[in-house]
Amino acid sequence: MDQKYEPLFRPWKVGNVEIKNRIVMLPMEGTNMIQWEAKTGFVKGIDAFYRDRKDNNIGLFIPGLIPMISIIGQKWVYKHPEVFEPVKPVVREIHESGAKIFFQLSAGAGRSMLLPPILRPFVKKGALKTLASPFLMTKWWWSAPDDDEPNVWDPDVKMDLFTEEMIHKYIYAFGQTAKLCIAAGVDGVEIHAVHEGYLLDQFAMPYTNHRQDAYGGSLENRLRFACEIVKEIKKVCGADYPVSLRYSVCSMTRGFNAGAVPGEQFTEVGRTMEESEKAIRILEEAGYDLFNCDNGTYDAWYWAHPPVYAPLNLNLSYVEHIKQFTTKPVVCAGRMQPDAAAASIAAGKIDAMGIGRQLLCDPEFITKIREDRPQDVRPCIACHGACLPFNGLNGKGTDVDPLHVAMGRCVLNPWTNNETRYSKAPTKQLKRIAVIGGGIGGMETAIQASLRGHKVDLYEKSDRLGGVFCAAAAMSFKEKDQALLEWYRRKLGESGAVIHLNTEITDLHTLDAQIVVVATGAHAKTLPIPGAERAITATAFLNGEQAVGDRVVIIGGGLTGCEIAYELALQDKHPCVVEMTPHLVGAKGICMANSTMLRELLRYHNVPAYLNTVTEAITEDGVVLQTPEGKQTVPADSVILSVGYTPDTRFTSQKEQKNRLQQTPQVYFVGDCDKVGSLKTVIKQAYELVQTISYS
Repeated sequence: MDQKYEPLFRPWKVGNVEIKNRIVMLPMEGTNMIQWEAKTGFVKGIDAFYRDRKDNNIGLFIPGLIPMISIIGQKWVYKHPEVFEPVKPVVREIHESGAKIFFQLSAGAGRSMLLPPILRPFVKKGALKTLASPFLMTKWWWSAPDDDEPNVWDPDVKMDLFTEEMIHKYIYAFGQTAKLCIAAGVDGVEIHAVHEGYLLDQFAMPYTNHRQDAYGGSLENRLRFACEIVKEIKKVCGADYPVSLRYSVCSMTRGFNAGAVPGEQFTEVGRTMEESEKAIRILEEAGYDLFNCDNGTYDAWYWAHPPVYAPLNLNLSYVEHIKQFTTKPVVCAGRMQPDAAAASIAAGKIDAMGIGRQLLCDPEFITKIREDRPQDVRPCIACHGACLPFNGLNGKGTDVDPLHVAMGRCVLNPWTNNETRYSKAPTKQLKRIAVIGGGIGGMETAIQASLRGHKVDLYEKSDRLGGVFCAAAAMSFKEKDQALLEWYRRKLGESGAVIHLNTEITDLHTLDAQIVVVATGAHAKTLPIPGAERAITATAFLNGEQAVGDRVVIIGGGLTGCEIAYELALQDKHPCVVEMTPHLVGAKGICMANSTMLRELLRYHNVPAYLNTVTEAITEDGVVLQTPEGKQTVPADSVILSVGYTPDTRFTSQKEQKNRLQQTPQVYFVGDCDKVGSLKTVIKQAYELVQTISYS
């Protein structure tokens, strides 16, 4: 092991519980062991998820949250001890590995409650707020510290008042539920949270709590709910039972649905650092044994769920500062890197490193670091495409129904949270497989097929592997995307697949294969407007094929167009974005943490955006636009087209002919040549195709 990582593997204590190392697997959606939407309360297959990770050098596991009361049906978890029975074998296995486990208990989301689209109209009318039906979400989940508080996801929905009677019932429930955790063998509990703008945090912050009772006003009053919870748990479970608090050091929030970005000077409406220094002392005195820290609220969600645009080790300096004001250990989360965490631990500035999504992406992450194999780590690219697929448009509305969305999965690793669905066993019928195209879809297909024992040849017409992802990874803030490209190339080289670069296939009949997988991607679209030939495509710009001037108009305000605008702003150029819809980054499938941070970064860098605007022509002087205010010409030195892609259909007729006549080879399409999608769709399609080929 590289000695710079040695501090990560020192033992430490939380209360009277000794933990073997400083690695904490953070609670994430989809890692819950107990979830009321499951028929039995126990999440089926979750034991396989933890089995992949328990022997991989994680010191402390904190699974996803357990709400004190069910979202549907209004069932108090402490009144159903039977739901804790199935977790006991999982807890026992984790203990046998030498690790410890805390269960995270939650008072709920308050105004951060995600609204299912099917129910949203009824909530706006107030119907669900008055119904007590066991089949609907009741007042417990539509309440916040202040009456008439705007919901995060849809500000037109106003929250009810969380009453003192409800507070007291919750406090009792926390104590009784913690007692059930002890009976299940759980080593401690974590309270979620004075963190991220959830209900307890809404009580704690001045912009969401204007109460006049004992739970509002002074800082002590605003923290009273959280303090009474830990006191109740200690009373019921004993003073030595460890209680952690998920804690946002600072809110990083400018107002309702308005977050700040790193480096911005702004007026904090939530918890300032000055107030945080006092708050952590109050919370420690109340009885908390550990502070599991980051930053943010749901109004600045990307601090707690940092996307690709967030710096690595985003929250480290804030957590190092707040540790000076408590005698209890602190954990730091937020795109944490092992070298930075180890150095901070060695200096006594933090006590442990919190890791979340990287352990979805690669369960063996810490083992590979400890064994000096960092090159083997599949890097998390902070895309949120499957671990947290909550979409939102400017803080209003969402495309995801939380009752049916699958969370806690990984775009790059379809195996995660599908362990009972997929197989990694060798195939019983070896096949000769030809893969056409060396982009992500082609490489994923070739790697997976080789791992199952098939004989694979991959053909790429250019001299490099990566396809369009080479362009996507080219931006300066995408160091992890660039690392992912290198990981794919390395794994493909190690897989046993034969790689043919500079080899273009035009006729499937020439291939000696039983199965052909076409993964040739898509072509950039253009616009049928005068002067379109003056523009360059997004891929041409990103691949460095053509330079741009100072004033750059990007036509297309989707993800790629806005990322290019941000990259140009970082280069001190003057971009602007033209988008024909009312929204920037409005496509489905993009997590609100990502889209919101990108929009806030464009705001911070003063990048103009022309929404509801049609591009009519590109001239020597600039771009002619039809805006809601009328026609105007925006001056431009360069114009970049980012208006989407169209599938490469070169092999469509050959596929149809062969499959219709049932000729060999069988032909399959993977990725954008089949249907333009995303990294998530192409990797999943490739992964599942190999499953079908290997095990059907």
